[in-house]
Amino acid sequence: MNVVDSCGWLEYFANGDNAGFFAPILEHTETLLVPSLTVFEVCKRVTLQHGEEAARKAADFMAQGIPVALNAETAYNAAVYAAKHKLALADSLILMSAREQGATLWTQDVDLKGHEGVKYKAKRIE
Repeated sequence: MNVVDSCGWLEYFANGDNAGFFAPILEHTETLLVPSLTVFEVCKRVTLQHGEEAARKAADFMAQGIPVALNAETAYNAAVYAAKHKLALADSLILMSAREQGATLWTQDVDLKGHEGVKYKAKRIE
């Protein structure tokens, strides 16, 4: 099973330099877990940049994967992990969502580089 961080979804939708890194994972929806927080983050950004119609299309595509709701146990585990590793709220929640499902987390977020269960590809900075 796989989870793609919000930055990976956005990279894919924008056809950025790392879109090819995320494409095989995002397009194999049978093994793609989609945390609810990821849907929120992606759709908020897409709405701000491209409008509600584009956000609806993004949400519809994301809905092809297997939804993962946030629960209290995941929130607790993410909070403890975030405190120990100095991670942001979203990073720790998405990472814990992946771990609790036995999934690999795919990202280009440097803050998640080196954490167990994470496949990281650096984002090219111009």
